[in-house]
Amino acid sequence: MEAPQYVAARVQQALAEDGRTHELGIRVDIRGDQLFLRGQVSEAAQRERLGQVAHEAAPELHLHNEINVVEATEPGEDERLD
Repeated sequence: MEAPQYVAARVQQALAEDGRTHELGIRVDIRGDQLFLRGQVSEAAQRERLGQVAHEAAPELHLHNEINVVEATEPGEDERLD
């Protein structure tokens, strides 16, 4: 069986290089036969794509997609410094 750190690196590389995701900011943890994705994205669709790519990269593991979707809003008023 492949060492967990190598599986994590393979999944991390897939998330970064796959044309559907191009994501660098997601943490990948392997615990036994469990694969955990953690981090934040701005859309639910991106969260789902990341899960799909991770599953394709390591289909033998049970995926736990713990990525949070955060709302990105327009900036508010300018701050005035006197």
